[in-house]
Amino acid sequence: MIDVERGGRVSSLRIDGRELLLGVEAAAGRSIGWGCFVMAPWPGRLAGGQFRWRGRRVQVPRTLGPDAIHGLVYDRAWQVEEAGGREATLSIELGPAGWPFAGRVRERIALDERSIVLEASIEADEPMPVAIGWHPWFLRRGANPQVEVDAASTLALREMIPTGVRQAVRGRTDLREGPALGRRRLDDVYVDARSPATIRWPDLELRIEFEPPLTTVVVHTPTQAICVEPQTAWPNALNGGASSGSTRAGPMDGGAVELDGGQAIGTRTKLIWRELARPLAS
Repeated sequence: MIDVERGGRVSSLRIDGRELLLGVEAAAGRSIGWGCFVMAPWPGRLAGGQFRWRGRRVQVPRTLGPDAIHGLVYDRAWQVEEAGGREATLSIELGPAGWPFAGRVRERIALDERSIVLEASIEADEPMPVAIGWHPWFLRRGANPQVEVDAASTLALREMIPTGVRQAVRGRTDLREGPALGRRRLDDVYVDARSPATIRWPDLELRIEFEPPLTTVVVHTPTQAICVEPQTAWPNALNGGASSGSTRAGPMDGGAVELDGGQAIGTRTKLIWRELARPLAS
């Protein structure tokens, strides 16, 4: 199911009668805490809700304490462009959402028997810096799931904002072999990640396939959910290289991209599931 009014997000994903996503009843209706939604025109935290770009300071609404988080479109109504069968295309204009640059976000969601394709793009009508990502909230389902992310480094964080320092995964942050989560409480930024990431419950395996420019994966594991978030840039990436004054479209530090008018950045993520023949050891 797609909730058009609350961020154009996937609000429910049922597999053989089993719900995979944390629902709206677990959080405020327009919050960041449920379903699966597009993060745009930036993913993750934006320090102070501001950045400098081409000599100007840009301020956006602060939505998490002193910072802004996950963009501007997750709590707004989207427009349905096409819908039929198991596929839908939605869009939202960025200007009315509080972004001081003209453009739009478009998403396509397509479902079949064993997978769901999530495509998203940002289209610029004028020069702007952007990044994009997907934020799913998968239920733990009362089990001790395994999570696998093929990345050798995370980012050092200060008050949840990257410092720019990479650090080798070790112990609780090393997910390369797909360990059981147990009591790990992660909220970490994995960089140069390779597809796919995988979640395994005792009875089900979910592969999260992503394509460049999706190479950063944030893993957040609160008590009731698992968030594996592929995105095109680090949190706070709009503050990385944003004051360079460059007039050419291209990557900035941290993975954000400068678009000229008429340019776009697009992403594709595919979730593929299969039942497991017998329970895995926890």
